[in-house]
Amino acid sequence: MPLPFLTADRTFDSAAESALPYDDPDRWRRPYRPGPWRVGVAALVLLLASFVLFAAVLTALTGSPPTAAVVLGVGLAIVAGALRLLRMGVWVSGRGLRSTGFLVTRTVPWARVVSVRTVQQPVRWLGLPRTVQGQALALVRKDRPADDTPPLLTTHSLDFLGRPVAFDRAADTVEAWAAENHRG
Repeated sequence: MPLPFLTADRTFDSAAESALPYDDPDRWRRPYRPGPWRVGVAALVLLLASFVLFAAVLTALTGSPPTAAVVLGVGLAIVAGALRLLRMGVWVSGRGLRSTGFLVTRTVPWARVVSVRTVQQPVRWLGLPRTVQGQALALVRKDRPADDTPPLLTTHSLDFLGRPVAFDRAADTVEAWAAENHRG
């Protein structure tokens, strides 16, 4: 029984020629993978959500339906929060640069971007008020002063804490997107 998908002698002409999803320059994509801290926190939050949703089922079976509906709403809000936590980060496309926070998403068209560069500065540790010395990917816009814009990525964020090589790779990728799409 021949298995053509496992052998090197299959013909590549028979494969369908289709554009890969990353070939579309207008599709929003994150130029790096979410870090282990972000994924770990989201996993713990989803574990908490599973307990809350299980409590909603138990409350619906033994208690009053309005109370179960409230607990179900809290569980769904926790799930939505965990998914939003995983969605946070910097996204790029041919249209611009998008910085997605937990509550706010800001999109900057490439025409407004002056430069994107890596700078050495005090950065917030895991998004908390405490600052440490690190690197940040700074966005300079035409319509705002450079000090007014928060950094896009930092070496001490949930995605890059303890992974300086991943930060360098992500910063280089975003800088390359900015250089390629800079129109101003």
